[in-house]
Amino acid sequence: MDDALRAVADPTRRAIMELVRDGERSAGELAGHFPAMSRPAVSQHLKVLVEAGLVDVRRDGNRRLYALRPEGLADAAGFIERMWSVQLRRLKEAVEKE
Repeated sequence: MDDALRAVADPTRRAIMELVRDGERSAGELAGHFPAMSRPAVSQHLKVLVEAGLVDVRRDGNRRLYALRPEGLADAAGFIERMWSVQLRRLKEAVEKE
């Protein structure tokens, strides 16, 4: 979970995740969405996402195709849900006391 949260803390990596959310995209296609960034920099972001388990990569000839792994965020989402539900319960209790 820590790696996933660190990975999504970066706005570029969140943008990449949105780009691969609906299907595979090649590294070159992804890099094209970030013209101010070098391809090696985009590749480094992709590496972080893969290592965090948020994105899958597969080879297709000489290309690498990236796709979102929604289950990669499951632990982080569960943690956030638990924290949010505690706060909502406390708010409900406070309102009901008044």
